[in-house]
Amino acid sequence: MTRTPLIAGNWKMNKTHLEAQALVEDLNDALTDHDFDAVDVAVLPPFVDIRTVQTVLDAAKSSIGLGAQDISQHESGAYTGEVSAAMLKALNVTFAAIGHSERRQYHGEDEAITNAKVKAALGAGITPILCVGEPLEERRAGKHVEYTLAQLEGGLSGLSAAEAKQVVVAYEPVWAIGTGEVATPEDAQEVCGAIRDTLASLFDTDTAQAVRVLYGGSVKSSNVADIMAKDDIDGALVGGASLKADEFAALAGNAA
Repeated sequence: MTRTPLIAGNWKMNKTHLEAQALVEDLNDALTDHDFDAVDVAVLPPFVDIRTVQTVLDAAKSSIGLGAQDISQHESGAYTGEVSAAMLKALNVTFAAIGHSERRQYHGEDEAITNAKVKAALGAGITPILCVGEPLEERRAGKHVEYTLAQLEGGLSGLSAAEAKQVVVAYEPVWAIGTGEVATPEDAQEVCGAIRDTLASLFDTDTAQAVRVLYGGSVKSSNVADIMAKDDIDGALVGGASLKADEFAALAGNAA
């Protein structure tokens, strides 16, 4: 089965709405000749920037996808500071990162929460990007695969095969995020391959072959091609490199 690669840029807590406008305009220009049929590209700005970015993308009739960095597990109600799936869907958001290591570390999100958020996104027709990955101590203990797969299984609990096919899984070893340290292509393939095998066990082979599995952690234009050359890696969830239009465009081009 052919899986269209995805390059998604997580801006994290960077860029005011004016800076976001300038960045996405520059990125759209830099991707003028990009083959979006070959490689999907999306940006995940902060919540306050989403409307601005949506307006730019719509005006340009751009093929760049729009995502959010988080999503509430709640449908509506007295949840101060939360942003619902329906609110995001109304802004043409098509992706939502769920369970990023920084959400897990700083906000105490566990598998029950990530699972509820995955279901909330799917219920609104938004593609969840379920983030999984181990901290350094688990890697050193040789428990990185089982640790990551436990997060995967928890995040997908209760989903049907049809629902699971709509999920994107992003393997992000915590020790490689924002550190300049990168898992070798072989390291990344070990875990991404285990993710795909687990998807087959949890659901079926067709589902496992349909799900896009991304790698994230200090991905750059200079290393993305080697990482994506591995059989079970279908793209990248990009951090710092997505804040520079030329670098992110080059990264997307090299992913092809």
